[in-house]
Amino acid sequence: MGSGSGGTMAANILRRKLDSKAVEVTVIDKRTEHYYQPSFYLIPFGYLEPEQSRHIDELLKSGVEFVNDAVTEIDPDERTVTLAEGDDLEYDYLVVATGHRLDPSATPGLVEAWQEGDDVYPFYHYDAALELREALENFDGGTFLVTQPDTPIKCPGAPLKLTMLAEDYFRRRGIRDDVEVIMTRNAEHHFGVQPYRDALYEIWDDRDIEFKSNVSVDRIDPDAGVVHSADGEQIEYDLYAPVTPQFGQEAITDGSPLADGSEDGEYVTIDQHTCQHDEYDEIFALGDCENAPHSKTAAAARKQAHVVADNLEALVEDKPLRANYDGYAACPLLTEKGKAMIAEFDYEDSISAPVESKLNWIMDVNVLPTVYWDAWMKGYDPLP
Repeated sequence: MGSGSGGTMAANILRRKLDSKAVEVTVIDKRTEHYYQPSFYLIPFGYLEPEQSRHIDELLKSGVEFVNDAVTEIDPDERTVTLAEGDDLEYDYLVVATGHRLDPSATPGLVEAWQEGDDVYPFYHYDAALELREALENFDGGTFLVTQPDTPIKCPGAPLKLTMLAEDYFRRRGIRDDVEVIMTRNAEHHFGVQPYRDALYEIWDDRDIEFKSNVSVDRIDPDAGVVHSADGEQIEYDLYAPVTPQFGQEAITDGSPLADGSEDGEYVTIDQHTCQHDEYDEIFALGDCENAPHSKTAAAARKQAHVVADNLEALVEDKPLRANYDGYAACPLLTEKGKAMIAEFDYEDSISAPVESKLNWIMDVNVLPTVYWDAWMKGYDPLP
């Protein structure tokens, strides 16, 4: 279930590993277009061009069937998946990779402000990222604001990257003295992992980027150009890039037994190392839709996809599950044009040094998109 990063990788790896005469592999998704989502914070500044998507037929290996439909219900006891338009599908093994559901309507005023062109661009949506590009070109001063919702979000580093790239963009245009740059988050810190957090604080202090902690966005008043917080604070903006609230998919959140063990019923409950469901042995999950305590990034899904494929292959062949996911995630933190810091960490420790370099920028902007399309999505992993 799901043709995003995790689902596409897992399906292609499984097709390569399993005997095509004995095992059928089917991918279900209501979408047919697969976007390179890291481009959404690069497109507004012209660092990647907009053509950053592929039709799913270009990504799935020969021998993988694609069903273009929405999943409305999962019955793990009967081992069936109910579709919105097609007939129910039966399965022997299920991989859930449904990702996050973006819901701009969860923030009052957000949809109206975006649709009516009131200087509000929720850049986690592809169309808004394109629109923000033009808005930035026409922006000549005022308050540039980035906010984050109270919900978990995919790629927690993306709001920081957009904020830093915007500040750098204003400097390069010669209008930095006329712009106030602010980012908020409903937490004590803007980034959760050390030593990257302290290194980012130094950069933000040096460049006069303001971080407002413990801000819960309550509603947006686009007529006044004001964000209202839950505790009564009002933050004015002239150009606003909010992160959209994000939730589990409705087939999981609407009372599915797959999420019974999670705190809020939003996420599939799995063993954080094997990625196997904690009750139904034939079900695995990976990526943004499950409750393992890792950062919700494509880098995490990339590692999990191989663990899921190895363990599902072992299950099919009646062997012990030996593959383990260690919580690995990576976040290239683009600090300005031509510089980036790579944050790598797992369940236990940070891995990479908090160092800005041009090489990190080249890796993220010039190399990774090609690796993503031509290797990772095809189920191959040339990088360590």
